[in-house]
Amino acid sequence: MFGLFKKKSEKEKLEEKYKQLMKEAFDLSKSNRSASDGKYAEADKVQKEIEALEK
Repeated sequence: MFGLFKKKSEKEKLEEKYKQLMKEAFDLSKSNRSASDGKYAEADKVQKEIEALEK
């Protein structure tokens, strides 16, 4: 309840975006392989941003 108005950190935002991109890529892999590969590439960029924040 008290964390309701807590702002998300940059890392949390990126992790959420990464998770969403991976879900979209998985869903697209069933119908459109090239679009799925594009989503995986986007997710990889986000993952690298997360790793850069951790250092």
